[in-house]
Amino acid sequence: MSSRQLSVAGLQFLRDRRLATFTSLYPDGRPHVTPVGFTWDAPSTLARVITSDTSRKARNVATGGPVVLCQLDGRRWLSLEGMARVTADEASIAEAVARYADRYRTPRENPRRVAIEIEVTRLLGSLEFFNAP
Repeated sequence: MSSRQLSVAGLQFLRDRRLATFTSLYPDGRPHVTPVGFTWDAPSTLARVITSDTSRKARNVATGGPVVLCQLDGRRWLSLEGMARVTADEASIAEAVARYADRYRTPRENPRRVAIEIEVTRLLGSLEFFNAP
């Protein structure tokens, strides 16, 4: 991951109940942006999104390419960039659902649910969310 370290304020921002945008790429390179709930627990570099296996974001991730999660509140924002994979195994989905329920609420039942796991390699955002170099 990038050498930038999140401050206490940045870590709290990513724990607060806020939605984000998820940007993935269509096979032809066009961006697809959709609102999502996500989880990311430092110091892990793994962010998680739950969705259906038929969703456009899951299909885009399955073809490869970078993704970006961007959470914002007014002028304050954080982006988490990285590569993603779709996981359909029960343990990964259960972990993603449990983390989602902790941050947001228990999601509705979804027999087609998968987890998108993003290996975060770069953080960008408002300066207040990073420790001084």
